[in-house]
Amino acid sequence: MKFLDQAKVFLKSGDGGPGAVAFRREKFIEFGGPDGGDGGRGGDVIIEAADGLNTLIDYRYKQHFKAQRGHHGMGSNRNGARGEDVVLRVPVGTQILDENQETVLCDLTEAGQRRVFLRGGDGGHGNAHFKTPTNRAPRKFHPGWPGQEQWVWLRLKLIADAGLLGLPNAGKSTFLAATTAAKPKIADYPFTTLAPNLGVVRAGDEEFVIADIPGLIEGAHEGHGLGDRFLGHVERSRILLHLIDGTADDVVASYRTIRNELEAYGGNLADKPEVIGLNKADALLDEEIEEKKKALEEASGAEVMVLSGATGQGVKQVLYRLLTVIKESKSEEPEVIHAPATRSIPRPPVGQKLPDDSGMQWDDETGEWVGGEDEDFEEDDLEEGKLEEGDLEEGEEPDGDSDEALDGEEPEGEEDGSDDDTDGTSRHGA
Repeated sequence: MKFLDQAKVFLKSGDGGPGAVAFRREKFIEFGGPDGGDGGRGGDVIIEAADGLNTLIDYRYKQHFKAQRGHHGMGSNRNGARGEDVVLRVPVGTQILDENQETVLCDLTEAGQRRVFLRGGDGGHGNAHFKTPTNRAPRKFHPGWPGQEQWVWLRLKLIADAGLLGLPNAGKSTFLAATTAAKPKIADYPFTTLAPNLGVVRAGDEEFVIADIPGLIEGAHEGHGLGDRFLGHVERSRILLHLIDGTADDVVASYRTIRNELEAYGGNLADKPEVIGLNKADALLDEEIEEKKKALEEASGAEVMVLSGATGQGVKQVLYRLLTVIKESKSEEPEVIHAPATRSIPRPPVGQKLPDDSGMQWDDETGEWVGGEDEDFEEDDLEEGKLEEGDLEEGEEPDGDSDEALDGEEPEGEEDGSDDDTDGTSRHGA
């Protein structure tokens, strides 16, 4: 089954049925009267969180859902029947967002949870409702009230206790396969994982759920690689396990790349506790392990745990560290951690490259990139010598990726390493 974590659908509740205009026609009754019944109420649009579902693929090829209209009234004071409801069954953890993906309208976090999202219109009154002592034969009726309609986004955010983060080929899928019964795809090339995977970890007599998402690369918040849309599946997690490939030449750069993407994504991810793991220790010498571990601890200000998902070295220690933080978090906040609305950056069509200017956005209606232009800068300034190539405008800061910007400065959101961190987790951000 193909994994799909977001879909746009059109929902409409049923209109109310019209009232009837009718009069009594009975034998031996000299004076009849109005007896038109009321129309039935339109059906509701109900959203239900169903256990056992883990994808929104059902809403990939059907986007319009309309409840039944209420039946019309009839004579002999017979009211119309109520329209049938339409029920959308979605996985647990699904959010309902408005068309702009800015407001969470509904958040289903428990199996069996039902919400009446759109109510059907009330039925109209028949002419029997309008009779009065002075108007004994009314021919007035009401056609019924219209239902509600709305375009919404369904976005699935998996519910897991811990989330796995890291660059491609950091060993996340190997760690998941070694600690759970999940069988993710594992290969020696980047982006082996194309969809999130869930697994249940057993540590001693306790169990918790861990989520593995596709790897992030530099510029993922701008749409590079697979983008950062899968980060929504770890927004509900209580702790993050940040795995770093120990065989990389610069492990500190790998760590900072992921941290920068978390801060650019938002959603309070950068503030979550995290455990840093130096993975693939079986492929390193003892001297290399000590050197890279020390460099990571200085950059992050937290303890770095050494492990190897392939051989099992240090895996149990990491699991128990995660379990300790998860139990503490559940005791303080037993409910599911709220995941805020995070807007997905639209991906360009096939063959279109994302421009270097991160301020530009793709407009589906016009079919071109819009926005992001710097109106303050004019080409005449460059020609007249006011600005030379490579010079910075007044108040502009150097690029954070340059060597000059990194020398002697701590990355934003990191601490100086003097924090007394006893449990090995770090909490970044304000």
